[in-house]
Amino acid sequence: MEFKPRHDAQNRRSQMMKEGQDKNKTESIAANPADVASIDAIITAAYDGISGPAGRKRDWDRERSFYFPGARLIPTGKAGENDEPAPQILDIEGFIARVEPFFATTGFYEMEIARRTEQFGSIAQVWSTYESRHDPSDPEPFMRGINSIQLFHDGQRWWIVNIYWQQESVSAPIPPKYLESKSN
Repeated sequence: MEFKPRHDAQNRRSQMMKEGQDKNKTESIAANPADVASIDAIITAAYDGISGPAGRKRDWDRERSFYFPGARLIPTGKAGENDEPAPQILDIEGFIARVEPFFATTGFYEMEIARRTEQFGSIAQVWSTYESRHDPSDPEPFMRGINSIQLFHDGQRWWIVNIYWQQESVSAPIPPKYLESKSN
């Protein structure tokens, strides 16, 4: 059954969404079907794609293939030494430019330690708690935090639409409910 707007406002909103989609269309890179077949697969692949030893060039085309055209990666951090935390909105190319110099000199392995997933139809919201280490054998992480990941299923595969994250800190410890996995 096809959705048919009942009101002019719904018609205008549908048209604006279509126009916005057309503006955001970029050439997307074909994904490995196994990487995007399920919510679990795409999240596991996204963590795998950014992890590796110092100096190892990441497979950025693989990473790009996970993201819907126009997707955003939004770390929440301090813009300056005395500033309050604020979102720093990046596209995938901005994210790559930001992390590549760090990865060139520093080992970085990020892994999910807990997940809360809610899904309705073609959309999903995942709260993914992570730990970061310089080497997989490090006994303690140097950083933990939570990724808020919005996903979309187009009938063929899953896409990451946004990843919005914040590191754990003394003033913002990870709540216990985000250290347990749960799905709806």
